[in-house]
Amino acid sequence: MATAKKAAPAKKAAPATKAAPAKKAAAAPAAKKAAAPAKKAAPAKKAAPAKKAPAAKKAAAPAKKRTPNAAFMKALTPSAALAAIVGAAPLPRTDVTKKVWEYIKANKLQDEVQKRIIVADAKLKEIFGKAKADMFEMTKLINSHLK
Repeated sequence: MATAKKAAPAKKAAPATKAAPAKKAAAAPAAKKAAAPAKKAAPAKKAAPAKKAPAAKKAAAPAKKRTPNAAFMKALTPSAALAAIVGAAPLPRTDVTKKVWEYIKANKLQDEVQKRIIVADAKLKEIFGKAKADMFEMTKLINSHLK
């Protein structure tokens, strides 16, 4: 029974290519070697098309630097609760988020097991409105304290 299973791949019809005779010749000796079941003949792989055109395109066009969205760069005034952490000066949303993360990391307010959970202290509890917040909802909670 074991020899019948190994002989089955050799009986399949190969697609009409130039490499087909070589494949049949390689498959026939593999079918005769039923005593060595450790190795199997791998099917022939098609050659990948050359990708010279995209590489030339990348080299020819210089990369443009991304410009930040104006809505993120607009300076906003933080509320009194948020100003206790980031300062009272108007800041863009991106800088507010960076400063809140600096505060969280300096005071070790991330949960030890689940790093995305932030355990709020007294200052953050005023901003979040709850004892724990997920890092993905943190920006939503902070945005309500910006004008």
